[in-house]
Amino acid sequence: MDYVKLGWLGLDVSPLCLGTMNFGPRTTEEDSHAIMDAALDIGINFFDTANRYGIWGGVGSHHGHTEEIMGRWFSADPAKRDKVVLATKVYGMMADWPNHGKLSALHIKKACEESLRRLQTDHIDLYQMHHIDRNTPWEEIWQAMEQLVREGKVLYVGSSNFAGWHIAQANEIAKNRHFLGLVSEQCHYHLANRMPELDLLPACEAYGLGVIPWSPLGGGLLAGVLKKSDTSRRADDRMQQRIDQYRKQIEAWEAFCDEMGEEPASVALAWLRHQPLVTASIIGPRTMEQLTGAPMRSLEIQLSKEQLNRIDEIWPGYKTAPEHFAW
Repeated sequence: MDYVKLGWLGLDVSPLCLGTMNFGPRTTEEDSHAIMDAALDIGINFFDTANRYGIWGGVGSHHGHTEEIMGRWFSADPAKRDKVVLATKVYGMMADWPNHGKLSALHIKKACEESLRRLQTDHIDLYQMHHIDRNTPWEEIWQAMEQLVREGKVLYVGSSNFAGWHIAQANEIAKNRHFLGLVSEQCHYHLANRMPELDLLPACEAYGLGVIPWSPLGGGLLAGVLKKSDTSRRADDRMQQRIDQYRKQIEAWEAFCDEMGEEPASVALAWLRHQPLVTASIIGPRTMEQLTGAPMRSLEIQLSKEQLNRIDEIWPGYKTAPEHFAW
């Protein structure tokens, strides 16, 4: 595994990040532990979760269920914790009561302590704000985060689903407080959604943030959806609407990947790896094959300039704003 730096930091992470959203609701605890073992064995050292993960059905599902599954894995062999760059998130409502969600100082403190308890660890390596909180001032947010850093409960702070302006605003205020500020942005970025190229990625570049794309296969749209025999996915109304919307592009995309002799999922992940601001793509396997198949093959694919240009023709990108829409 060739490790990369998280943005401008000295921190080394794998170019694939193990997403854990399926652990609990769709993947049993036993299988989740096996997937985490396999991820470590193949060199993936970057694990991502969130305090709300675990609520989408399944036996015993509840807020924090995924963190609990991970915590029991760490507890069974504490040496594994030292091998993992552990990321989790704060923002979502954890209970139907005031101050149990969003980014007040009160909730940040409480949420962090609860995540530490569930994860059975004494610190979180990357604590990410899962969404912007427009009703809480940055001074309050940074005061809370600074306190967690002083206490050794958090090492780095990141964002998720922010706009470029939010990153600039947050880091300018952090700079005035002599605080490191945001070091990463976890965003919805893939070939069928290149909107972050307008202003989000330029903001990340300006402030040295590592970019961590989530849903890098567009929810399956880029994974050979026309050829798959997964009728449950094909029958899903939302997916069918997206297939109909992008059908010509998908047909061209899958034909291009056939020419390469590669699976579309592997090429889509490889394309993200070739984007200079991307640190690691989040893969969220439900099964072992989804970990060891296309993601691992993507690390071996080197795309030529000609191939990258062909991909741009199929899935056009954006120029940096305002050049995309003005002189």
